[in-house]
Formats: sequence, C-alpha cells, structure tokens
Amino acid sequence: MALAMGLSLCVAAPAMAQDALPAGTPTAPDNSRAFGIEPYLGITGAYHSFDRTSEFGTNPVNGRMNGWLVGGVAGINIPLGPVFVGVEGNASKGFNDIDWEYGVRGRGGFRAGDTGMIYASAGYQWVNGKTDRGFADNKDWIYGVGVEVGPKDIGLGGITGEAGPRLRFQAETYDFDSIRPSVGVIFHF
Repeated sequence: MALAMGLSLCVAAPAMAQDALPAGTPTAPDNSRAFGIEPYLGITGAYHSFDRTSEFGTNPVNGRMNGWLVGGVAGINIPLGPVFVGVEGNASKGFNDIDWEYGVRGRGGFRAGDTGMIYASAGYQWVNGKTDRGFADNKDWIYGVGVEVGPKDIGLGGITGEAGPRLRFQAETYDFDSIRPSVGVIFHF
C-alpha cells in the first residue's frame, strides 16, 4: 500500500511540474517552481578504494580492499529558491573485494545555471566485503561533494525540455578512509 502511494506521488509530480506557472510565482534558475518537491532516479558507476589503515584492514593475498561498483540512486530534492536540500538512498553491486554497498544520505547545495547543481552530502553507508576474499562487512559515515549538469548547461537544451537527464560527477569518502569517485545519469521529474 505504501509503495503504491509513493509511486503515485512520483507519477503525479511530473504532471504537476509541466503545468504553466501562474504569473508572479517564484521560480528557480531553470524556470521550475522555486519551492516544491523534485523526485529523481539514477544509475551510477564508481570505483571504491580503501586505505590500508581502514577498518577493513588488508589481506595478505588480495592487499587492500577495493572494487568497481554499479548502482542506483533514488531521492527527493526540495528547491528553496537558488538553493536546495534533499535526501537520497543508494544501492550498488560490487566487483573485486566488495559484494554490496547501500546507504542513505542528506544533501544540500546550490542550483547553478539553468539545470545544474553543486552540492555536499553526508550520510551512513553499509559496505559488505567478500568474505571469500578475506574482507568483512562494516558500516560508517560517508561524506561527499558533487555536481550535476543538465542538457541546457552543456548546449543540449532543445533535446529534453524542462525535465530530463543530468550527468552527475561525485567524489565521496567512507569515514575519511577511502576515495569513491563516481559518475552517473540522473533522471529528474
């Protein structure tokens, strides 16, 4: 029941965003409502490399823990004029030493140009190491910074109109013991 209600909200939100705004309504840099709710979904790819001194330690056979990740994100941004706040969940399937990663984070930042965003994030991340490779599971804080650029910001505004994809470039650290650069495509509604 709750899932059906959540999905109906996500489906209804794009239709509301397409309605013409009444004269005098405050708008954000991309001409959408300055205040509201913007849901999004995305696909990301990352490489997570842990320090030798991290809580995962090292393995004499495999060295330090690292691996490629393919994942998805889902979240909601709340625009507040030229700034925004939001919350995001993620889940990633790992390769090499990492089996799964999943977490939740808050984010906040500035809207840039017509469709871009610059933000910082902080949250909690669970990392499941592959035990057959000698790495255990752990959980800790994750911090990051990122940018998202939409089609209008890179000269392709006529292709997608108001809604559409944004390219995401992000770098995060797991308790300051790792580096996790990632790229992705975010579809906002």
